[in-house]
Amino acid sequence: MSPRIPGFDYQRVTVADGVALHAAVAGSGSPIVLLHGFPQTHLMWRHVAADLAADHTVICPDLRGYGESDKPVDSDGDTYAKRTMGNDIVALAQAFGHETFALAGHDRGALVAIRTALDHPGHVTHLASLDVLPTLDMWDVLHGVTGAIGFHLYLMAQPAGLPEQLIGASPDAFFGHFLDSWTQRPDAIPGEIRAAYLAACRAAVPSIVADCRASANIDLAHDRADREAGRTLRMPVTVLQQDWGSFLGFDAAALWRAWAPDLRHDTVGCGHFMAEEAPDDIVRELRDLMRR
Repeated sequence: MSPRIPGFDYQRVTVADGVALHAAVAGSGSPIVLLHGFPQTHLMWRHVAADLAADHTVICPDLRGYGESDKPVDSDGDTYAKRTMGNDIVALAQAFGHETFALAGHDRGALVAIRTALDHPGHVTHLASLDVLPTLDMWDVLHGVTGAIGFHLYLMAQPAGLPEQLIGASPDAFFGHFLDSWTQRPDAIPGEIRAAYLAACRAAVPSIVADCRASANIDLAHDRADREAGRTLRMPVTVLQQDWGSFLGFDAAALWRAWAPDLRHDTVGCGHFMAEEAPDDIVRELRDLMRR
């Protein structure tokens, strides 16, 4: 049994044919759904979720393919499309009785959140994205030697077989690399939580790879179609990022403004795992967003 967020109830909720999500829920009031990133589970929100639950209904699922949620085999390249995963999130919120909800995502979860908000603007009232660019822009800014920061994205974009074999040969070393190198505060991810993340990733190598592979294929196609059609995010959007723009040579706020007319964009001084390194700051930003 992996750790739990104290005070939260846990349920398995069917969101699609043959797919159920493992979700933690607590609180009352206007709902917010929190989507975790890589290489983590819903536990990354443990501090933020507990604070927000004082006056919001907070729903924290493990994404399809992660944690204790179902991990269907990717037989068609669509199983882990962010569109498919976003449909999961709308179905999850509806199962808890919420047709509209605020949505916040970190890393891979942010990509799911962005796609959900683009596809379902009538359901998503507010959007927060933590430390990513939309998929179309993400690939455009990775170039040259500095692009090596995203080496894992290129590895997992390869055809099925090789990435799974290489990562599966030493999963703790692979996933542990990101947990160790992407944080500025190692104590933000204590041993019990780190072990839970590694165990969850170890059991989900094919689905994690499929999630990332989709971002080099079908997710990219969906973003391009939206850009060509002039679709944007209609709701208030808050984006929090490390200062990747100065490192990789791009204007992050400008890239985001093309997607989000009602945008608040801020850089943070902590590491990538900001909900664990600076939870009070994240709570404040999310509360401010939901008042807009």
